[in-house]
Amino acid sequence: MVINTLADGVLRSVEAVTDTVSGTFFEPVIRLGVTGLARSGKTVFITSLVANLMDRGRMPGLVAAAEGRLLTAYLQPQPDNTVPRFDYEAHLGDLTSRSPHWPESTRAVSELRLSLKVQPGGLLSGLQGPRVIHLDIVDYPGEWLLDLALLDKSYAEWSEEVMQRIKGRSEGADFLVLSGQTDAAQPAGEPVAKALSASFTTYLNAARDAGYYDCTPGRFLLPGDLAGAPVLTFAPLPQPEETPRKALWREMERRYEAYKREVVKPFFRDHFARIDRQVVLVDALGAIHKGPQAVEDMRHAMADILSAFRPGRNDFLTRLLMGKRVEKILFAATKADHLHHVQHPRLTAIMEALTRDARDRARFAGADTAAMSIAALRATTEQTLDHKGRSLDCVRGALLDGGRQAAFYPGELPEDPNALLGPARDGAERWLDGDFQAMRFAPAPLTLKPGDGPPHIRIDRAAQFLIGDKL
Repeated sequence: MVINTLADGVLRSVEAVTDTVSGTFFEPVIRLGVTGLARSGKTVFITSLVANLMDRGRMPGLVAAAEGRLLTAYLQPQPDNTVPRFDYEAHLGDLTSRSPHWPESTRAVSELRLSLKVQPGGLLSGLQGPRVIHLDIVDYPGEWLLDLALLDKSYAEWSEEVMQRIKGRSEGADFLVLSGQTDAAQPAGEPVAKALSASFTTYLNAARDAGYYDCTPGRFLLPGDLAGAPVLTFAPLPQPEETPRKALWREMERRYEAYKREVVKPFFRDHFARIDRQVVLVDALGAIHKGPQAVEDMRHAMADILSAFRPGRNDFLTRLLMGKRVEKILFAATKADHLHHVQHPRLTAIMEALTRDARDRARFAGADTAAMSIAALRATTEQTLDHKGRSLDCVRGALLDGGRQAAFYPGELPEDPNALLGPARDGAERWLDGDFQAMRFAPAPLTLKPGDGPPHIRIDRAAQFLIGDKL
């Protein structure tokens, strides 16, 4: 294990040296990671970002585009031959067809290279010709990112933590019954292991649907080609007093360690450790709608997600000796188009409060962080309605279920984020002073002018924070 760890470290250092030399003397490469938990909008974000970098009519907040220095952007073959290509054309077609629909969500790692031709700015801009900067966008499920915390936990520690966590959740009742009836000291049998794994997976899916974000291992939710493999056929169990060599507990422990070794570590080594800019997308409105427990769970998930990053500055010597660090991290609350713009500052303030602990640690390590409210594709229009003598700032759009046009008022977010975070930390079961609703809208049919990308909210500002310093 020590030899493997050293070898991985040497490999990452060699890759870092290669990237550093290439970026310094040839064409710079920015590896942008895009992640978020289920239904946070990763696929739509990447599709809209690429489309708006290629047609920049809606990107005034990206300084290089506003100044006319971003001359062109074009797609190129991605550099990683073993990673699936992000299917940009198909996803853009889903969003811009005559009957638009949301594309399929992220289920595995994918990648896309967008090359940008930029005229340098500054005093010497007239003496230099255009240069090419490659933007490698890496799309990966947030559930996989949370798995990195498992590397520091034994099977016994993980089992105890999970069993304690789900005792108070109705979604885990069936699994608790099954695990309680199982003697982990008895010899392992594959039918028992499969039954436990299936029941635990059912719990994880139900917990995610209920708004919980601590649903690990992530590959149980998105197994891909590992479905049914022994490495995904384990579950947490109460530790018996004795664990004979062939006991079920020992077999579950072996598979858990194999999951860390053969699934989690390769993901970290091959994809995550090479990222130097990162977007974490968060469906904060969905969590608020589900209640205080979901908000508190999201806050913990954000801290866990950031603990997986290695934040800091990527100066030449640091990259040469220690490998890449994540220089910039953006926490973005998605679906801002579900609110009237007058509430966007409140949503941003809530996002800042939710990620405060995580962002403070990143800043201490030398990374730049920001919180923002965005909509990668604007699906609504704004409307003010009179209701019982009161003006309500609403949004109007086509409902995802049935396509009927409807005006929607989600409720008023508090000016002070602690009005939400306080009850969440205190374990409240529901909001006392408000009722926050969530609605699912379908994408609206688009009529795009030449040079315009899809309509959005603050994608240009997100791009400026993430890559503007390199353009």
